[in-house]
Amino acid sequence: MTVLLKKIVPFSKTIFQRNISQQVAENGTTQTCPPFQTSVDNKAALIQRLLAAKEKSGKTFDQIANECGLTNAYAAQLFFSQAQLKPETAPLLKKAVPDISDQDLLAIQRFPMRSFQPSILQDPTVYRFYEAVTHYGEALKALVNEKCGDGIMSAIDMYVSVDKIKGKHGEDRIVVKFNGKFLPQVEGKAKDAEER
Repeated sequence: MTVLLKKIVPFSKTIFQRNISQQVAENGTTQTCPPFQTSVDNKAALIQRLLAAKEKSGKTFDQIANECGLTNAYAAQLFFSQAQLKPETAPLLKKAVPDISDQDLLAIQRFPMRSFQPSILQDPTVYRFYEAVTHYGEALKALVNEKCGDGIMSAIDMYVSVDKIKGKHGEDRIVVKFNGKFLPQVEGKAKDAEER
């Protein structure tokens, strides 16, 4: 995998080792960052290092999100290498979680390989989300169609957050919010399909 990385990343070692905050301060961006994350094995190791740095900081995802100006779900996604860290947010994350190495900070600015292991559905918390969406799926689709027409909710142009509230009996309750852009289905007109 080292050989593959060298082929994909033709930038200098000195740039790679530079402090990310300094790079952003000087250039306003991190254009030297390699474009793609590497293998699944490397991703797993990256996640372990990121979560270890978070644990060492003693901060929650909510705290990190507040310091970075992100939703708590997006902040958490960064630590599981499921979202891309934007260059302007990199110094904020470095300040919030100082033990993230500059190399790993650069790594999570690459285009992530968004994926999941099927075995995560065996976790009860994850499975309940899956169960809830499939159980309510037809009703949710009908409501979306009634309110917006024929189309879908984007999972890319989406803000996700998780909050805890108290119920009327004083019990803890979870509120999960998906705020996604509506994408209408396009009628397949032949004239619109012609190349220009």
